[in-house]
Amino acid sequence: MARTKDFDENEVLCKAIQLFWHKGYNATSMQDLVDGLGISRSSLYDTYTDKHTLFLKALESYQTKGAAKIQGIINEGNPTKETIKKLLQLATNDLTADAQQRGCFMVNAEIEVASSDEEVNQMVCKNDQQMEEAFYQVIKRGQDNGEIKNSRDARALSRFILNTLKGMRVSAKSISDKVFFEDIINLTVSVLG
Repeated sequence: MARTKDFDENEVLCKAIQLFWHKGYNATSMQDLVDGLGISRSSLYDTYTDKHTLFLKALESYQTKGAAKIQGIINEGNPTKETIKKLLQLATNDLTADAQQRGCFMVNAEIEVASSDEEVNQMVCKNDQQMEEAFYQVIKRGQDNGEIKNSRDARALSRFILNTLKGMRVSAKSISDKVFFEDIINLTVSVLG
């Protein structure tokens, strides 16, 4: 008979995200996880098999929550430039409010782990594709309804904005000045015409 878990898996994943985000994947030990998650080593192994599986589940949870926030902004139905600006501000507001300047958990995983871990690489690529597609849909809608110039390729613009966003997420590890990021956001939005 299977034992009943005496912990909330969502709560454990939230704690795991914070631990991995703070220390990085490689520097987070199993003992760090046992101590930080508040569950026994056997429960950790029974539920997640190993540190790598827990890391993947933490990344997936982080991505799912982020995608929901992004979709919420898109669903507001604001004008194109305002929507793009809000999407960029969503990321930078969270990052500049972080006193520890941890940057973006997904980008950190990309930098630290993705080049040597195919599963993490696939998750990062999937996340990038979803972000690119979100920007593309907003830009295409704006071009179709005449809100923004139709002179630039919507796909190329969405890739440019995604790349800009990723650069801002890396910069947030050392820069917390909101004006710095607002300047970048305003210039990025101006590219839409």
